[in-house]
Amino acid sequence: MTKTVFITGASSGIGQACAEVLAKEGYNLLLCARRLNRLDILKEKLNSIYPHIKIHTFELDVRDSEQVQNQINGLPEEWKTIHVLINNAGLSQGLDPIQDGDIGDWDRMIDTNVKGLLYVSKAVIPLMDTANGAHIVNLGSIAGKEVYPNGNVYCASKHAVDALTKAMRIDLLSKGIKVTSIDPGMVETEFSEVRFHGDKERAKSVYTGVQPLTGTDIAETILFVITRPAHVNINDLLIMPTAQATGTIVNRK
Repeated sequence: MTKTVFITGASSGIGQACAEVLAKEGYNLLLCARRLNRLDILKEKLNSIYPHIKIHTFELDVRDSEQVQNQINGLPEEWKTIHVLINNAGLSQGLDPIQDGDIGDWDRMIDTNVKGLLYVSKAVIPLMDTANGAHIVNLGSIAGKEVYPNGNVYCASKHAVDALTKAMRIDLLSKGIKVTSIDPGMVETEFSEVRFHGDKERAKSVYTGVQPLTGTDIAETILFVITRPAHVNINDLLIMPTAQATGTIVNRK
């Protein structure tokens, strides 16, 4: 049986890497993001390499609860059986002490990282194939395990993801749905560029002198998690670059 994986925020970074790694393994892909043009380019690329898999893309802003419900309810019938949900959509905005924080940044982080995860999960859970290895993977962060200077609201949002993952695992236990949190340290994607509102030079400096994780590193870890035997669940997995000890202690060369 070919399984279907639903990935949010699949147009770049970890989400795109998950699509590439899972396509190679023969999964059908249900991909959403705000940037539909990027998804369509990714779909064309993957279909040319793996013509045996099916891919469906659609535009979605996970912050919009009505759009989430309408888009998922309106999926074609062949896409209404989902085996794996990867709640990847997320972002960080700003790196300021709390007294100087921008309320718009706070809203975007909470609406995307916390409320978006909730909206998508609520809409998708009824579609999950609980008889054939249903699994939810939430993308957390080292920021959900510790708090670092000026990380305040972003750290709070990822602590919320950590708590929600634990709660989902309890609530969905009787349904046979596995729930996992993947918590990366430094991953070189668009993350820092988004955090610094498009300041490419400041974003680049985050990774100076260190080899960070890649989106593919995280995607391959997720592949490992979702392919464990039925009786095995990886509850929580913290993955860091070798050069990083904590959210702020990094060995730069």
